[in-house]
Amino acid sequence: MSLNRSDAEQFARVLTESLPYIQRFTRKTVVIKFGGNAMTDPELHESFARDVVLMKLVGMNPVVVHGGGPQIGKLLDRLGIESRFVGGMRVTNEETVDVVEMVLGASVNKEIVDSIHRNGGRAVGITGKDGELIRARALSSNHRVTGSEDIGLVGEVESIDTDILTMLGESDYIPVIAPVAGSVDGNTYNINADLVAGKLAEVLSAEKLILLTNVTGLLDADGQTLTGLSTQRVDELIDQAVITGGMLPKVQCAMDAVKAGVASAHIIDGRVPHATLLEIFSDEGIGTLITNQSMSTVNH
Repeated sequence: MSLNRSDAEQFARVLTESLPYIQRFTRKTVVIKFGGNAMTDPELHESFARDVVLMKLVGMNPVVVHGGGPQIGKLLDRLGIESRFVGGMRVTNEETVDVVEMVLGASVNKEIVDSIHRNGGRAVGITGKDGELIRARALSSNHRVTGSEDIGLVGEVESIDTDILTMLGESDYIPVIAPVAGSVDGNTYNINADLVAGKLAEVLSAEKLILLTNVTGLLDADGQTLTGLSTQRVDELIDQAVITGGMLPKVQCAMDAVKAGVASAHIIDGRVPHATLLEIFSDEGIGTLITNQSMSTVNH
């Protein structure tokens, strides 16, 4: 069945609008944190996989880091283990970290890999332990989002060895990374996926860091989506308590990445089908864009 004229013109407009972005981002690395509804809704899960496969096919280098909070929470509930959060971070004891590693490193990771394969891509699932990709340490007690409360085996990134990612990229595979890592003290640490994505974006000199979430982006006091933000403006919003709670880890890793040289960070609504492509390849975008410079309009 052929397209009618209106549909054909719309299709052509989309293709021509995306062309400059495809040209601009060819051979560029984009680190994407996959989480929220996009992970638990089957249709959104598949649309994300198609987005990543298309990015790879047009010459980009996508690196996927995933969460799995809802899946972890369900299994903990079944096992009768309480879930508790401080500043958006899951309090993690030895019993909980075993569950986290099992859920993230096995079931969730493999589901994403399988989805990419179904949509014509090639992916390899790994954790931070594989190839000593990530070395972790206990999250600092003065971390901005936790204050002084002890949250157990929750870690932060101490170092990253990108050898395994270089090997996968050169072999045309898409890395899919679970944010669990070991440490020199022999512990396994649960690391917030946003923080892992941000640190990977830094060390890989990524063009973009994209964080999928369950809201339209950063919201002002009136619930309106903010975009074109400088890092200075985001700091002001944090100080004014406009940005609080579970959004703080996302914002902090986005800010750190941009300040470390990542060209832009994006906090986007993963509930929108093909959100990643819409943010990268369209003029308007669909979420919050953070850079080191203040901008009056979104400029990807």
